[in-house]
Amino acid sequence: MSLLKAATDVRHNAYAPYSRFKVGAAIRATSGVIYAGCNVENVAYPEGTCAEAGAIAAMVAAGETRIAEVLVIADSPDPVPPCGGCRQKLAEFADPQVPVTLCTTDGKARATTVADLLPGVFTAAHMDRA
Repeated sequence: MSLLKAATDVRHNAYAPYSRFKVGAAIRATSGVIYAGCNVENVAYPEGTCAEAGAIAAMVAAGETRIAEVLVIADSPDPVPPCGGCRQKLAEFADPQVPVTLCTTDGKARATTVADLLPGVFTAAHMDRA
């Protein structure tokens, strides 16, 4: 299964009764296995979960911790980037050069990398003391 198919398929399962903005995400772990996630809203808006976070959670639940590739899809006029929190979550599990493809449901796509999405990333190295 391709990342695009996995993200497209899971997007249909998104629970988005408030925004009606369904998002699907798929990540390929370094093992080659694909994990998918969709956004899950809650009436208490801050309590929702983004598609990217769901895909990462599925990967970690399966015992993996490294991302090789990411794809996000939404029904939008232009490709939608991950929110700031999800950019940080992706950077936790992916090297800076990991490719990220942002897609729309009508076929537009934009290729980028984790580093381009989050310049100046906060890392564990920032917590090291000399």
